[in-house]
Amino acid sequence: MTAEAERRPQPVERSAKAKRARRARRGGVFTFRLTRRILAINLIVLAVPVGGVFYLGQYQERLIRTQLEVLRVQAEIFAGAIGTGAVDLMPGRGQVLDAPRAQQVLVRLVAPTSRSGPPSRARLFTPRGLLVADTNRMAGQRTAVVIEPLPPPSQGPSALDWLRRQAERALNWLPGRRTLQPYREPPRQVASDYQEVQRALNGDIVGLARDAGGGSMVLSVAVPVKRYKQIVGALMVSTGSELIESNLRAVRTDILRVFTVALAITVLLSLTLAATIARPLRRLAEAADRLKRSKSRQIEIPDYSARGDEIGELSDSLREMTEALWARMDAIERFAADVAHEIKNPLSSLRSAVETVARVQDRDQQRKLMAIIVEDVERLDRLISDVSDASRLDAELSRVVPEAVDLRSLLGALVEVEQSTAKADAPRVALDMPLGPLLVTGLEGRLGQVFRNVIRNAVSFSPPGGEISIVVRSGPAASVRVTVDDDGPGIPEGKLEAVFERFYSDRPHDTLAKFGNHSGLGLAISQQIVQATGGRIWAENRYDAAGRIVGARFIIELPVAM
Repeated sequence: MTAEAERRPQPVERSAKAKRARRARRGGVFTFRLTRRILAINLIVLAVPVGGVFYLGQYQERLIRTQLEVLRVQAEIFAGAIGTGAVDLMPGRGQVLDAPRAQQVLVRLVAPTSRSGPPSRARLFTPRGLLVADTNRMAGQRTAVVIEPLPPPSQGPSALDWLRRQAERALNWLPGRRTLQPYREPPRQVASDYQEVQRALNGDIVGLARDAGGGSMVLSVAVPVKRYKQIVGALMVSTGSELIESNLRAVRTDILRVFTVALAITVLLSLTLAATIARPLRRLAEAADRLKRSKSRQIEIPDYSARGDEIGELSDSLREMTEALWARMDAIERFAADVAHEIKNPLSSLRSAVETVARVQDRDQQRKLMAIIVEDVERLDRLISDVSDASRLDAELSRVVPEAVDLRSLLGALVEVEQSTAKADAPRVALDMPLGPLLVTGLEGRLGQVFRNVIRNAVSFSPPGGEISIVVRSGPAASVRVTVDDDGPGIPEGKLEAVFERFYSDRPHDTLAKFGNHSGLGLAISQQIVQATGGRIWAENRYDAAGRIVGARFIIELPVAM
């Protein structure tokens, strides 16, 4: 490896450093992404209904209709008064409006209504469309005096006034107002400038709302002025939208107050909720990261099982996973030590035989030593093959999906092969299965290995001419139970579970098995395969009527394929 390659960081190390750097940059709970998401979701849930309430379109329409109805009532009263007291009968001209008297009547009628409510303005037009009376213009002079209401005097601008104006501007900016026609008032007004006046001259009563700019409106109602059912003019009564805007601002201000309080409560509750969720998750993640980078078993996953929620379940799962990992590491360590010990025995025998054969001159002794060397090599080869199979088993079982296996054809084929290859004095294998399909869940090749190991184990312990009985029956909880009985010496007391341990071997000298022909991994591998499919395997002794052991029994339960 070159110096440049040695200086180049490895991708895995760079990725791990980047992850640790990202965790280090997360300084507090608020900066944790989960906290921000919880807060954002709660704020959105709060803002959507509040924003919808701020869109006060229907409420504003009701206020406008109410105000126009009030103006209509006022206009009809004013028009009735004018028609009664400000219309003269002129010879040859018929009924004619008396403009000065109409002006006086309107001023006297508008004054009290403006004091008790929003200021109103009344304008009277003749049938020809001429403006003859306007309560905002004092008649009787060469130049009309325009009356404009002035705002109340103030002591000068202040910070509170500026804040109030900004708040009012923001409230007026909020949506909720429909698009209105602009209000224009020319210097010399005629009836054609206002469509409601034109329609009132035709006998209709019309009310309109117009946009006066700056967020305000002008509401107006025009009614015909009649004398003995003859239209002698049109009266338009108008007012500003100060009352409507004041009501809208009051409602929106109340909503803002409630929203502010709800916002503060939402933020506090969100932070509290995030602290109860994000902080434990972060502690669990940090503990898992420390456990990954450290080789010490003193690091523990925080225990939140007392919470009784999903985080508590996650804490329990992480703690159980950690314990399982340590147990797996211990098992791997023990397995490595056992493998080294098992390999060391044939290697020692092989080394001793090789060293001795070089010094022995006798041909017979050399042949015996060479036979020992061949047996030790075969034993090593068999041991290494079994160890390799056992080490690959976990990875294979985790990758392959279990499938439905026909137990009838599998056991039938195994028994047929065993009988066809057996010697003359070998034990006889008898198979007893019920009628009908026998489908179990598992891997056909690995289940074949299980039954092959159990059958060969029974053959190796059975005496010549004995019998091995294989019985298949339905088991409890949707399972199939396979029982394998032999006529051997049985299993020593207290060793019924030890027979499934790796490299365990306890064979009497009078059995057919030759020493070293078995690695002690067959039953351990079988148990691992059966447990991986969701089944179980265990061993028992068979007794006669006198209570003597007459053989061993292995029971295998496999789940039925659904």
